[in-house]
Amino acid sequence: MGMQLGYTMMTEQAGPKDLVRHVVGAEDAGFDFAVCSDHYFPWLDEMGHAPHAWTVLGAAAQATSRIPLMTYVTCPSFRYHPAIVAQKAATLQLLSDGRFTLGLGSGENLNEHVVGAGWPPADVRQEMLVEALHIIRDLFDGEGYTNVRGQHFDVESARLWDLPETRVPIGVAVGGKQACEIAGELADAMIATEPKAELGEYFDAAGGTGKPRIGQLPISFGTDKAAALTRAHTLFRWFGLGWKVNAELPGTAAFEAASQFVREEDVESAIPCGDDVGAVIEAAQAYADAGFTQLALVQIGGDQQVPYLEWSRTALMPAWREAFGS
Repeated sequence: MGMQLGYTMMTEQAGPKDLVRHVVGAEDAGFDFAVCSDHYFPWLDEMGHAPHAWTVLGAAAQATSRIPLMTYVTCPSFRYHPAIVAQKAATLQLLSDGRFTLGLGSGENLNEHVVGAGWPPADVRQEMLVEALHIIRDLFDGEGYTNVRGQHFDVESARLWDLPETRVPIGVAVGGKQACEIAGELADAMIATEPKAELGEYFDAAGGTGKPRIGQLPISFGTDKAAALTRAHTLFRWFGLGWKVNAELPGTAAFEAASQFVREEDVESAIPCGDDVGAVIEAAQAYADAGFTQLALVQIGGDQQVPYLEWSRTALMPAWREAFGS
């Protein structure tokens, strides 16, 4: 089986009703799966949105019938307690008739600062993610009550009363060796936003052999390439800052300052802009070469989803199937 083509419900650039309409359109267009970001803030003020992802996904589960759904990604450590994440995921799996994957990560200050719990260093955040993963897995097991007196979390007599027949698969976002080892040991899939083959190698070494690897790639489709590039620069110029920077910045003003010297030509070199199918296939090939089994595209611009979906159906998808055999 080749690399599957995914659609991204980017909550930072569209409101909740539009997001649901768009994923229905993605299902109709033939996308293989859909992922949904889970933010409290957009990265930049120009993006303009941040509805509650889990509410949107519940509506999407009812509005669609075939397309798999996934959080990309939820942090189970600050805004949400892991016991609540487990409950939400189990419920969404029931609502979607087994189409849901729980994508998890160690979080970004941008979203998690709102509860006033501080922002610890990366190694502590990884510890918290591991502890959360054990709690969630234990609740998914459904064997009696879960009680935890952990270093970071306490759980008192928790039990999920509505458990799906199909256990919720868990994906873990990775950016380096430590996260890959966590994913290989405790998750059912690896999530990454960079086509680095070594991530898969670390994942395999920790137990990930044969498990899915899910990537994400931003593009800016438009028949006017110059306008598509300007849109990508306006909304996505933060993209090249890298995870180590993105995870630490506390708000949109910080992202604005950090990305102020990013030029349109910098964006053009990193994000396919325009309507050249070949450019998208070429960018996606890097993920296929790195061993990714699924790749979710992000179409930049909340008001550009309908033309993007039509272009995907008529032009991109046939080329994708030919290139990657999915």
